[in-house]
Amino acid sequence: MCHVCVIENVKKSMMSRRDLFRGAAATGMAAVAAGVTTARPALAQSSGKVVDLTHTYDGAFPTFDGNPGILYEEAVNFEQNGYQLWKLTIFEHTGTHIDAPLHFSKDGTSVAELEPASLVCPLCIIDIKAKAAEDANAMVEAEDIEAWISANGDIPEGACVAMNSGWAPKVTEEAYRNTPDGNFAFPGFAKGATDMLLEMGAGSIGVDTLSLDPGNSADFAVHFSWLPAGRFGIENLANLDELPATGATLFVGAPKHAKGTGGPARVMAVM
Repeated sequence: MCHVCVIENVKKSMMSRRDLFRGAAATGMAAVAAGVTTARPALAQSSGKVVDLTHTYDGAFPTFDGNPGILYEEAVNFEQNGYQLWKLTIFEHTGTHIDAPLHFSKDGTSVAELEPASLVCPLCIIDIKAKAAEDANAMVEAEDIEAWISANGDIPEGACVAMNSGWAPKVTEEAYRNTPDGNFAFPGFAKGATDMLLEMGAGSIGVDTLSLDPGNSADFAVHFSWLPAGRFGIENLANLDELPATGATLFVGAPKHAKGTGGPARVMAVM
């Protein structure tokens, strides 16, 4: 997802980051697996309300590099054959999608290797819409997590912590991706916040924007720390306003292709 110039500036840190978080990854995956025990009671108490957190995905959906994320080619024509199907060319990190650990580490966990227990988990939503309205590159900071805990209680182990910046409704506008002069501008997580979530045992993070890092990030610090630690991220979430800050259970329909660094996913929450 990175621009070539940014990749060249930061890729040298990849090996050292991987070594730094190797131990954290083992601890983290254990915490993620433990989180399923928290998800089960939530499912048992479900009211049955399902909220789709996935954007409809086509070639016009905004992408990081500006190129279409999915291409359609007719493979079978209905009039000629009585049925129809498309041949699809899909780029992994487009649409509502997962960033697997392998995306930012040489030998991390692929999307196909993610523990199933980590894909069904408690959902915690941190609302930063007020900040994002004032600053297009606003971030979820450590103090936002502390305020959320004060209001809602501890973040469960294995939980997905999602940022609600109010960005999803902009998805059909240029402002979803950049400023009028072409600079990237959208909210994301601060590294201090995700470092805190690592210590708390959160299993994943999610954003309603193009990237886990804010648009003006020059070093992708969250990608380079969170993913190599054995966690995954979800980008381009929708409809977070339809859910409370806590109490929902997240279901992540992750793709399962070998060697996958991520991929488009159907993401839903159940109340």
